[in-house]
Amino acid sequence: DSFDILGDGVKELLVGRDDGMIEIYNFESADDPVLRHDYALSESISSIQGGCVGKDGYDEILAATYSGWLTGLTTEPVHREGGSGEELKLSQEMQNKISSLRNELEQLQMKVLQEREKHQQSSHSSTAVSSVPAFSVNDKFALNKDDASYSLILEVQTAIDNVLVQSDVPLDLLDVDKNSAVVSFSSCDSE
Repeated sequence: DSFDILGDGVKELLVGRDDGMIEIYNFESADDPVLRHDYALSESISSIQGGCVGKDGYDEILAATYSGWLTGLTTEPVHREGGSGEELKLSQEMQNKISSLRNELEQLQMKVLQEREKHQQSSHSSTAVSSVPAFSVNDKFALNKDDASYSLILEVQTAIDNVLVQSDVPLDLLDVDKNSAVVSFSSCDSE
């Protein structure tokens, strides 16, 4: 998207990448865009938009992720400074917002507990039928020209416990910064 998120009268380029990076590029000169800010999310971004959403006078960047989460980055200051010995008082609007969010959180926690109990009861009954849940996989296998390697990216809407990669040729697996996996190698019997 293009949006004036910095408030300088010139639109910036907002980029959401499939590796989870949000980048803001500024066109300070006519030559090349300059990276001004970046922010990393834990999953790929499927859509990005700039605008005024949450509070008048404060612009935001909204990003939708692969699993459906909506994340917002705002220009509203997070911290307010007070003088020495001065207590920070929350406005009535902010107190109402915090109270509303706490109530919503309690309701969601109660709903999760109820659904968990239902699942426990149904799974222990004699008529229970188990099935493998169906889910879509977002996969990408891309060549990285800089170091002559391939990147295998797998993304699903649930936790990935194990990934098995089998190959007829020897492979060298390279570690990347975002990788939290534990890699183990085992040789296969050729038969």
